[in-house]
Amino acid sequence: MNFPLYIAKRYLKSASKNNAINIINGIAALGVIVGSMALFVVLSVFSGLKEFSLSFTNEFDPDLKITSTFGKTLQITPAQEIGIKKIKGLASSSKIIEERVLFLFDGKEQVTYIKGVDSLFERVNPVHKIMYQGQWLEKHSNQVVVGYGICQKLSMGLFDFNHPFEVFVPKAGRGAIENPDEAFNRCKLAPVGIYAINEDLDSKYVFADLTLAQALLEFKPNQISGIECKLKPGASEQAVVSELQKLFPKNTAIKTRAQLNESLYRMLNTENIAVYLIFTLVIIVALFNLVGALIMMILDKKHNLKTLYNLGAEVKHLRSIFMFQGSLLSIVGGCIGLVLGIAVVLLQQQFQWVMITPNLAYPVVFSVQNVLLVLATISGLGLLASWIASSRVTKKLLEQF
Repeated sequence: MNFPLYIAKRYLKSASKNNAINIINGIAALGVIVGSMALFVVLSVFSGLKEFSLSFTNEFDPDLKITSTFGKTLQITPAQEIGIKKIKGLASSSKIIEERVLFLFDGKEQVTYIKGVDSLFERVNPVHKIMYQGQWLEKHSNQVVVGYGICQKLSMGLFDFNHPFEVFVPKAGRGAIENPDEAFNRCKLAPVGIYAINEDLDSKYVFADLTLAQALLEFKPNQISGIECKLKPGASEQAVVSELQKLFPKNTAIKTRAQLNESLYRMLNTENIAVYLIFTLVIIVALFNLVGALIMMILDKKHNLKTLYNLGAEVKHLRSIFMFQGSLLSIVGGCIGLVLGIAVVLLQQQFQWVMITPNLAYPVVFSVQNVLLVLATISGLGLLASWIASSRVTKKLLEQF
C-alpha cells in the first residue's frame, strides 16, 4: 500500500486530541461543501436562465439561414431548389422575403418589417407555439399574422372590417414624384392571427404570403431575401452548411442560429463565465481554511513526523501525506456538496419552490457538464491548497522538533 496515502487516510478519519484542530478541520470541510454546492446551484441557475432566454429565439429563428452578402436579395435557380431538397441533413426549407414597410390602421402608422413566407414555413418554424390568438395565414391570400406589440400600438384586433389594415411600399424608380398616390404599392390586408414571443419580436414582423410580398416589392418570382432551413434530428450542422456552400458559392452567407443571435449568445456566455469566476474566487477564499487546517495538522503531528523521519521516511513522503489529506478532503467535500446541490436543483425542477412570478418558476437545468466543471474546480484548487500547506514540511522544520 502507498505509505503516504495510508497515513493520510488515517489522519482524515481520526480526530485530533486537540479540539481546536478538530473545529478548524470541520470549518475547512464545511467551506468546501458549501462552496461546491453553491457553485453548482448557481451554474445550474444560469444554465436555466440561458435556456429560458434562448427558448424565445429557438421558437422563432431557423436552424440555418441563407442570405445575400451583396444587396438585399438573392436569385434562386430551379437547380438550387432541387439541390436543397436532396441534402440529407435538411428536414425542410422555406423561402422568405423581409423588407421594412409602412402599415396604416385607423389613422395610426407603424413602420416595421413585412415577412413574406411560403407554405413550407410552418415546417421550418413551429408557428403554432407562437400563436397568441387567431390562426396562421393561408397561402395565396392577403391574410397576415401580426405581432402582439404592433396590435397594441395600432389598437387593432382581428377581423375588424370597419377599419382597413393597409400596407404601403415605395415603388422603385427615379425622378421626382408628381402624384403621391402613384409613389406607393398598396394593399388592404386581413389580420387573421396574432403572435406573441417577447417585447422586441412582437413589434418587428407582420407575416404575409410570399407571393403577396413579392408583388408589393415588385420582385421576380425567383427573387427572395433568404432561405430558412430546418435540420433533421441528429444531423451534422457543419456537414449541411458545407453542402449548402457548394450550392450557393457566391455572394451568400449561411448562418447558424447562434450566428443569427451572436450578441445574445456572447452576452449569456460572458455572464456565465463572470459568475463562474466570482464563485471560484469565493471557493479560493474558503480553501484558505483548508491551508490553515493542514498547517495546524502538521504542527499537531510534529512528533509523529519526527518519528517517521528518524525511521527513514523521506521529506517528500511526509509532504505527500498532507498533500493526500488535503486532496481527499477537497474531493470528498466537493462530492458531498455536489450531491446536496444536485438535490436542490432536482427539487426545484420537480416542486418549483422558488418562483419569479406567480406562474413562472425560477429556471434551473441539471447538466453533467456543470457537475464535471465543479469537480474539476474543487479538485484543482484543493490540490493547489494542499501543495501550499504541505510545502511547510521541510528538513529544517523536522530538525527543530
